[in-house]
Amino acid sequence: MDFKRESPTRQGLIGSPARLTLKNDANSIGYNFVARVIPIHINSEVQVDLSKHAFFEGKIVPLSDARINIATHGFLYGTTVFSGMRAYWNEEKKRLFVFRPYDHYHRLLNSARMMAMDVPYDEESLIQLTLDLLRTDDWKTDVYLRPTIYKADMGIGVRLHDLRDEFSMFVMPFEKYVKNDANAHLTFSSWRRIDDNVIPARGKVSGSYANSALIKTDANRAGFDEAIVLDNNGHVSEGSAMNIFMVRDGVVVTPPSTDNILEGITRRSVIDLARNELGLQVVERSIDRTEVFIAEELFMTGTAAQIVAATKVDFRPIGKGTMGPITTQLRALFDDVVRAKVAKYSQWNVEV
Repeated sequence: MDFKRESPTRQGLIGSPARLTLKNDANSIGYNFVARVIPIHINSEVQVDLSKHAFFEGKIVPLSDARINIATHGFLYGTTVFSGMRAYWNEEKKRLFVFRPYDHYHRLLNSARMMAMDVPYDEESLIQLTLDLLRTDDWKTDVYLRPTIYKADMGIGVRLHDLRDEFSMFVMPFEKYVKNDANAHLTFSSWRRIDDNVIPARGKVSGSYANSALIKTDANRAGFDEAIVLDNNGHVSEGSAMNIFMVRDGVVVTPPSTDNILEGITRRSVIDLARNELGLQVVERSIDRTEVFIAEELFMTGTAAQIVAATKVDFRPIGKGTMGPITTQLRALFDDVVRAKVAKYSQWNVEV
């Protein structure tokens, strides 16, 4: 077979699935590959700009040069851990602030330990590296950061030991993770949340997000904005990739870390804000499925999602079927806090 591919310029572009044409001659049957060219994108609204920079293999490089081989262990087996972080632009101060980077990196390094990974960085050095990367491109908008530690050796073989570990990170502009974040309609997923005795649930292990992808896609294809996933005991665990809270009788309730949840940084922040600023009681306990239907309010949290108000679950209204007062207050307060507008929480904001 004779394969021919017309390759576009690599800068900022990739080929979509190739258009195939059959080639017939006396000696061979083959295909001509003619690649269509599209911008690299996450969805129709958020694009990765390859003219920006990344941290890759020990240095800051153009994002277009931050490439791994297809034989890389982390790519083949999902032996990668990551964190999702945000930096927020404060228009009044004309400054960018990274939200709780120490906590994010502490969790990332804990995830790495679970996966037998070792990199020559601690939390403080990773924060400095993050500031250097953000300053390189002089971002003046809200951005999402994806720091990653991965098994970088190439070859076949399922294991964690005797493999080289690398750290990388890229940055991209980011807005809403859930478009309908003030009036989301959820469904209970038929999938179950991964168990901590299967894959570390409290860590962000890339391979485990196949579970999240199955949950999310089934919910979206069925017409829902998001899903609620149960653990193997039938208790509410989280969303496809978000922590979950409900309000019952004025008490804020969220599943404990022992119900196979991700130990979310936004979750922790919301608990503190609800207790300290709104004077609410917050209880961490298991939640039964049917409790959700009789909750007064329901919301989900995450770095990408921030705070998503859920107003219906499987066609049943939550409370009055609109975003409740506690969710409304927390969303407004959280937005002020992440943009370094609340002096009391300035220790959570690192200025770039």
